[in-house]
Amino acid sequence: MNNTKKIYFASDFHLGVPTYEKSLEREKKIVAWLNHIEATALEIFLVGDIFDFWFEYKHAIPKGFVRLQGKIAELTDKGIPVHIFTGNHDMWIFDYIPKELGVQLHRAPIVREFFGKKIYIGHGDGLGPGDKGYKFLKRVFENKFCQWCFARLHPNFGFWLANYSSRKSRAATGNDDEKFLGNENEWLYIYCQEQLQKQHFDYFVFGHRHLPLDLPLNERARYINLGDWIQYFTYLEIGEDGGELKKWD
Repeated sequence: MNNTKKIYFASDFHLGVPTYEKSLEREKKIVAWLNHIEATALEIFLVGDIFDFWFEYKHAIPKGFVRLQGKIAELTDKGIPVHIFTGNHDMWIFDYIPKELGVQLHRAPIVREFFGKKIYIGHGDGLGPGDKGYKFLKRVFENKFCQWCFARLHPNFGFWLANYSSRKSRAATGNDDEKFLGNENEWLYIYCQEQLQKQHFDYFVFGHRHLPLDLPLNERARYINLGDWIQYFTYLEIGEDGGELKKWD
């Protein structure tokens, strides 16, 4: 493996909120970051909630986000593998994004090995203890019949309904994502510890939590949460010399 190359991870862009203008500004910043890492990128992992809402009808998708989509297509056309994970906000990505942009789509955590390091990668929603209400809701959203029913709604109404629900959910949680709960209460930290009881991983890489975290799990393993691109603009870079959580400025 070329030791000048790096593996890059980012998540939770939430493009589409809070306004068109703010989302566009953030999108341009993301594309600038992708331009910056392109020369050294061995692979790129976008670990969920790229869009604040996404649903593909048979002949319609949410408008906008063309700069990011074009850049991703450019990267894959050059032979740089790009992975996209579905998050809790964009789990209704179906075949458009993989087919048109050439990405590898993941709906569940995966394991990869780079530079001799074993890496467990996932968005993070629905993992760990608690949150039974969301876990039930996720099963509903993943149900093929429920997806078929939603697709019967006119896109204008369907997109409005989803965006309204997203705003209500965000208002209800407030600034909860900014608070570190302590290792004993961080559900993804607990999940990582449970997985380490079964086998060794060097890195656990998740999104979803929005708060950038780099926590040791034992003398060899680390849990890294990627933060978000609404407030923190953080990403993970892993190379021959190890991993580092960085901020794009």
